Amino acid sequence: MGRVSTSDVFGVKDSDLVPGKYEGGLKLWEGSLDLVKALNSDIKEGRLLLESKRVLELGCGHGLPGIFAGLKGACLIHFQDFNAEVLKCLTIPNAKVNLFKEPPEGTRTSTSVGFFAGDWSEMDKLLLCGDAEQDRTTSGVTEDKTYNGYDIIMMAETVYALSSLPNLYRLIKKCLRYPGGVVYMAGKKHYFGVGGGTRPFLRLVEEDGAMLTERLNDVADGSSNVREVWKFSFK
Repeated sequence: MGRVSTSDVFGVKDSDLVPGKYEGGLKLWEGSLDLVKALNSDIKEGRLLLESKRVLELGCGHGLPGIFAGLKGACLIHFQDFNAEVLKCLTIPNAKVNLFKEPPEGTRTSTSVGFFAGDWSEMDKLLLCGDAEQDRTTSGVTEDKTYNGYDIIMMAETVYALSSLPNLYRLIKKCLRYPGGVVYMAGKKHYFGVGGGTRPFLRLVEEDGAMLTERLNDVADGSSNVREVWKFSFK
């Protein structure tokens, strides 16, 4: 597939971000590669199994982590991005090329793939949801139940805007399977000029107190600000 530019798709000069119009999905961010490497490392170390799992990639852009999950046997992959244009021009073609190849003779694939565009504040209406958070709110006690939702939620470079972090975190809690669901996040410690970063998001998670956090990797390769990969799961 050829290169896609913001000028071609959105009618603006090449830019990483146009607030309210374009959220950077056409660029291949370093965090996507960091996330795939972390996922592959956890698989090799026996800490992660993607086979037959339900996976959601938030802010997907190119969709590399979600595609990786599909290649590793995930049974369902949902790709979400703010811009429908990014899904149409980039994510869907990438997924089609990588996930829908003609299978070898005698085998068949059962991966289900979906694409969703929109803001995180209302995205739970379209995605799979686990009702663990609602149960905690209404009863005060979460009983020993298993809720529907995604086994694994992945996101790379989604925490750049400080104002969007509460909606992002609420969406994660609504959509993550309880118990046993896991979130993988890759991003920069700080995004200068927009106020977000992995650390502000981490503070939000820790202040809420519903999830355990684990840092998987630090990346300081000189290509950008210091980057991190984190893993979250319900307590």
